Formats: sequence, C-alpha cells, structure tokens
Amino acid sequence: MLVIGESINASNRSVAEAIARRDREFVERLARAEVAAGADFIDVNASIGHSSQEHQAATMEWLVEVVQGATDKPIAIDSASPAVIKAALRKYRGERLMINSVTAEPEKLASIGSLAAERQAWVVALAIGTNGIPSNVEERLAVCEQIMARLTQLGLEAEQIFFDPLILPIAVDSAQGIVTLKTLEQIKYRYPAAKTVLGLSNISYGLPCRRLVNRAFLLMAAYAGLDAVILNPLDAKMMSFIKVADMLTGKDLSCREYIRANRKGILVD
Repeated sequence: MLVIGESINASNRSVAEAIARRDREFVERLARAEVAAGADFIDVNASIGHSSQEHQAATMEWLVEVVQGATDKPIAIDSASPAVIKAALRKYRGERLMINSVTAEPEKLASIGSLAAERQAWVVALAIGTNGIPSNVEERLAVCEQIMARLTQLGLEAEQIFFDPLILPIAVDSAQGIVTLKTLEQIKYRYPAAKTVLGLSNISYGLPCRRLVNRAFLLMAAYAGLDAVILNPLDAKMMSFIKVADMLTGKDLSCREYIRANRKGILVD
C-alpha cells in the first residue's frame, strides 16, 4: 500500500508556526522523519487559515524547495487552488508527482486537471460534486464518473487517478463508514485500472481512542480495495498495520515484507 505522509500540513499548529517563521530545519527534520518511517510520498499543504492566495502560493513554493532539498521522495502537492498548485509546480524538480486534489466542480476539474495532464502527474480525485459531498454511494460514484470522463479527456490515464471516496466522521453519521467502504469497493469494480486513496483519520474525528478506530478501518478499507493512504507515518503501530493489511489481502507474496519488517524490528504489536 502506498503511504502518503500527512505531517507537513499548515493545519497543524506547530507546523503552521514553523512555516510562519520559515524554520527550514523544522520542516527538513519532519520530512526526513516521514521518509525514515516508510512514507512513499510527502504531502505538502500550505493552507493557513484565511491567508491570501498569493501568500499560500509563496509559502508552497518555499515548502516544496525545502522538502525536496531534504529528501528525494516525491511530493504530493496538496491544495484546492489551481494558482497555488501552479506555483508549486514551478519549483518542483522531481519526475514523480502527485497533485492532491481535484473535484468534479467544473472550473477546478478543468484547471487542476489540465495542470496534472501537462505534467503527467498522479492526481487525487475527491468524490465531491457541485453540491458538496454526496451522502450515498450512488451519488458519489456518479461524481467519480464525471471526474474520470474529464480527466481522461484531458490526457490522463485511468491508472494515474487516485479516487478518494471520502470519509465523513462516524461520530456525526454512523452510516458513513459503510458508505465509504461500499463506494471504495464499487470504484475498484467500475475502474479496475484506477487507484484508490483515503485520508484515514477523518473516520475517527470527535471520538476517543482515535488511533484504535483508524487502524481498524484501515484493515476494512484494505479488503475493499484501498491502494494508498494519507496518514501520519510516525505512528509505528499504524505502519505495522499496513504491513499486515498488505499481507492479508495478498499484496505481500509469501509474507516476505511482513517477515522482513519483523526481522528489522519495526513491527509494533
């Protein structure tokens, strides 16, 4: 399973403070820690409160420079703003690239989709339509169909698209776990070449013992067809659960990676 490290995100207070003071060492240390913990991509999000688009673009440029100076792992440029994504692309030097994210909103789908197609990037596609997040499986799949049709029209291949069926907190609506899992399963059935991804921690928002909920849902999502996950790779037990998920779903042939991780002493029981 592909792991996208979520730690360099301005919504985190300590990260926002480090970004505000342009603390290069803090960001570099966090990026290296994510890589050492097993992240395949480093997600970079520069959105700070109600800051202007210009400020976010400048901040994103700085973050991209700092992160790619600290590690050679590819970056997931995380923004809903085409202008901010475009600014980040001017600074990005890597060959592999992920853009997080696009929705079915026509203007964003066209602009962000075009940027992704121009760079032949992988793109995270959120199941969000013009009326927001659909509450049921069928409407989310209809949104995914709109996104797939437009992105492939723009020049992306299905395997470059990572559909995020979205997780709404089950503390708000206890049916949302099942809705997400069924949507995930149907995406894999309808678009076998496409990939799937989840921002895992949303499932447990508002609940106690959140990590327990997140880990359990990871295994359920893996069975439903999850290909990638956005999470904190510094959670060693969660990273162990990813090894378990890959093994139990047949992605780890002969349990080699699980056994190798055990020999390295990185599995946490």
